[in-house]
Amino acid sequence: MIGRLKGILEAKRAPQVLIDCHGIGYEVDVSMTTYYQLPETGEPIALWTHLLVKEDSHSLIGFTTEHERKLFRQLIRVNGVGPKMALTILSGINEREFALCVTQNDIVTLMRLPGVGKKTAERLIIEMRDKVEGLLEVTHGTIDSGESVTTARRSSKSEALEALQSLGYKPADAENMIRQASRDADPDMSAATLIRKALRASVNS
Repeated sequence: MIGRLKGILEAKRAPQVLIDCHGIGYEVDVSMTTYYQLPETGEPIALWTHLLVKEDSHSLIGFTTEHERKLFRQLIRVNGVGPKMALTILSGINEREFALCVTQNDIVTLMRLPGVGKKTAERLIIEMRDKVEGLLEVTHGTIDSGESVTTARRSSKSEALEALQSLGYKPADAENMIRQASRDADPDMSAATLIRKALRASVNS
């Protein structure tokens, strides 16, 4: 079992990163919450990981905190919630926000996440209620992107669009989210910031 990776961030293209660990490159899928907190390429990185084993493939899921990994593992035990949906949930809201949704019976906010219908939202609240109390004590926030941007705006939009579709949004919906998020925005907005803004607007709408 691979529980943690520490190395150099070779590449990042939401929602996947490539980490060089002593000459071996590991492809790791991450939630957008984790993606927002990644360092620049070429910088050191350490991620807590979950090894996902399927009949035809093995894949790694990465997290910046043990709390997020723990929540992911709890989510995939919920009936009807697989790894992809769990990552989608963690991409739209962080651990504390999810815990608040559960403790406050906020079905509406959960249903705004792609792929989460009313029945799934209800199951999440029922099955996760006794597991999220500790998360409310965790101070967790995403890092605002103040990084220098070297890609063109069109490239950032394309990357953001691809990431949203990989999270389960339909192409037309993803395009509309990007269009709304980029309205009156900084022309040099990074893909990570654009994705975060689009997801926040979707959840809060």
